[in-house]
Amino acid sequence: MAHLCGLCLALRSDHGQFARIVTNYDGLIVSVLTEAQVERTPGQRRTAGPCPLRSMRTAPVARGEGARLAAAVSLVLASAKVRDHVADRDGLLARRPVAAAARRVAASWDRAGARTGARLGFDTAVLVDAVDRQTGIELLAGPGTPLLTVTEPTETATAAAFAHTAVLAGKPHNAEPLAEAGRLFGRLAHLLDAVEDQEADAASGAWNPLTATGTSRAEARRLCDDALRGVRLALRDAEFTDDRLAHVLLAHELRRSVDRAFATDVCSHRADEAAAGSGAPSGTAPAGSFGPPPGNPYAPTGPGGPAGPRPPEPPRDRRGLVMGCLVWAGLACTCQMCCGTFEDPWTRQRREGLCSQCDCGDCCDGCDACSSCGDCCNCCDCGCDC
Repeated sequence: MAHLCGLCLALRSDHGQFARIVTNYDGLIVSVLTEAQVERTPGQRRTAGPCPLRSMRTAPVARGEGARLAAAVSLVLASAKVRDHVADRDGLLARRPVAAAARRVAASWDRAGARTGARLGFDTAVLVDAVDRQTGIELLAGPGTPLLTVTEPTETATAAAFAHTAVLAGKPHNAEPLAEAGRLFGRLAHLLDAVEDQEADAASGAWNPLTATGTSRAEARRLCDDALRGVRLALRDAEFTDDRLAHVLLAHELRRSVDRAFATDVCSHRADEAAAGSGAPSGTAPAGSFGPPPGNPYAPTGPGGPAGPRPPEPPRDRRGLVMGCLVWAGLACTCQMCCGTFEDPWTRQRREGLCSQCDCGDCCDGCDACSSCGDCCNCCDCGCDC
């Protein structure tokens, strides 16, 4: 949260309120990696004032060159995404006046990102060049085109951003392994977007790398698994002062993102163990292992019937549709819907975050089930080789 809010406030400070719209979870990885390589000092945090997205609470937020680099990268990549949607004529962007306004916003973000990058010694031209090449590659791609040819521009852009965190941290020897981690992170980001959007793209007629190249989801999963292992190995070659947060995000959470995208949502440490017992490919879960149980939960034989617990009474002070949507947006942006407990945006009932639905235990529980997954348990002294 400190890095997410730090990215948001760095965008506001350097580029104005509207720029905060490009705040994203991928961008904050740059801030996390920068801080992970330097000694912790009081100057790395400051107390930010109340914010509606934090339920009007103050909070310690990240500050410094890492947050500013994350802001520059986020602006340039958001500009690329806007131009991509304009080229695809998505939704309202099919209308010329709206598309023209979107192009002007994208151009202003390009210039703003370049200014901040220049102050930090980072040339954002490599990001812009990668985006421009992406369009040409997609136009030429067809059945039989290697999928990694399509993901190469994204890999190049993220590799450059990750490598520059080593420069900011004063550890140039980390540039090579972090560039490799960034390259594979970019590959994963591109592939996961393609997998998650494939059905929607097919329905709307939009271009999708898996469909265009004729790549199966099984092959996409294989590439994702290879990239996950590569990220972990690359991070092991880098020198960190405190890599606990970077490890959680780039080892554990990245694996969970892959599992969710391919509908194999099991705890990452136990995925291989479950697959080994069933003969299924690595990372797959038994059918019916997640999602609501079939049938009517309030039928006489269901959990809400006479023999089971009765559903709770809805509270009387419900929020309206618009106010509930605003509260939901705030909860989603601040991760309160993921971790801990929160108040339902509309009914005001207390609910558990999504994290509570996965009985993962500590980050290194079940290490005996993942001896081949790379250095994913260096956060604890569990005695295993993973």
